[in-house]
Amino acid sequence: MLGLAAVLASVTSGCAATAGGTLGGDGVLTIGTLYAGSGPFASSSLPELAGLRLWVRRTDAEGGVWVRALDRREPVRLIAYDDRSSAVRAGRLYARLVTRDHVGILVSDFGSVLTAPAISVARHNGVLLFDQSGTGASFFTAGNPYIVLCDLPTSTVWPDGLARLLVSRHVRRVALVYGRNYFDASQDQTIAAALTLHGDEPVISQGVATTNGDYRAFLGQAAARHASAIIELGYTSNDIAFLRQLRASGHRFRFVFTVFAGQLPGVLRHAVGTGALAGTYSYGFPPFVQRPQPSTGLTDTGLERALYPQATVDGPGRAPASPLNFLNVAGYNTGLVIGAALGQATTATQLGLRAALSRLSGRLRTLDGTFRLDADGAQVGEIPAVARLLLGRRGALVFREVEHASGH
Repeated sequence: MLGLAAVLASVTSGCAATAGGTLGGDGVLTIGTLYAGSGPFASSSLPELAGLRLWVRRTDAEGGVWVRALDRREPVRLIAYDDRSSAVRAGRLYARLVTRDHVGILVSDFGSVLTAPAISVARHNGVLLFDQSGTGASFFTAGNPYIVLCDLPTSTVWPDGLARLLVSRHVRRVALVYGRNYFDASQDQTIAAALTLHGDEPVISQGVATTNGDYRAFLGQAAARHASAIIELGYTSNDIAFLRQLRASGHRFRFVFTVFAGQLPGVLRHAVGTGALAGTYSYGFPPFVQRPQPSTGLTDTGLERALYPQATVDGPGRAPASPLNFLNVAGYNTGLVIGAALGQATTATQLGLRAALSRLSGRLRTLDGTFRLDADGAQVGEIPAVARLLLGRRGALVFREVEHASGH
């Protein structure tokens, strides 16, 4: 077995660990990851990387991460390469981290598009992939033990609360537009199936390219078909284009939903203005929607002070002007999951880490919620709520939870 198995050999024989990655074999735990320094995923990837880097800094300040299988603390070294939002480039860089840098811990970049290339690399080399936010349900199969989802549930279950809300409020004539990728298409399928089951098949369910930036035809069709609700399932750049064009169109709909207003509200507000967001709906994530008090790691207030020491913290329901966002939370949470796995694993192997995470399932509670895995490594905890963005004091935007997460 590659990776951490090499360390077990080094512990028992005194030899240095060899190909496939080391975990403390040379006295340092090496984590390898990618980030998008430019391109459409940069606004999500960079804050996620900042959260992970904070965990590394704080861990090293405490003397390193505790590795139970080695019975000692190990300093952490993070290797991060820029994939420039390119899945093709990401595939080459994941292979480089495993086969040339021999990292002991492999962490994927943001989202399903940039996580997908890591899956085959990790499985082929027998290295456990700590998948931060690649939530495509098809990533998790019974035959692949080398992946675990850290910070979000699979995207098929994200819209459960949204579908319940639409049905309970009798919001009919729903128009859906989604990106043709693992993340967005699975959400569309969940919503469309739930609405159809209740006798209200969507008036539109339209797929567009992940790089799409023109929603004018969709908006015109939704208005012509008298849609009362429009739901746009995309990434940040899609949301920005959609909200700008919705406001410019003059069309009015009872219910407007986008995905990333609940993750990066500061980015969207800067791009489209407060008026374009006020009254819309999104998924509710920490720090803007509160979760139960964590049993490990920082609270959202503590995380904000650690990442942005000059920021003013307003507490629960803080305005999206706060520099802290959900992707910061996700990256930091990835570090907490890695640390918990290392602290629990009794054997220095990649599958030993996976087994430790299975034992921790349901028992690890962070500011991101309760970490809970299914048998295939998919996250089934940390379920997002549904929230409405409203104008608060002095023109600030605040989140109001309108549909709680299941198991919240």
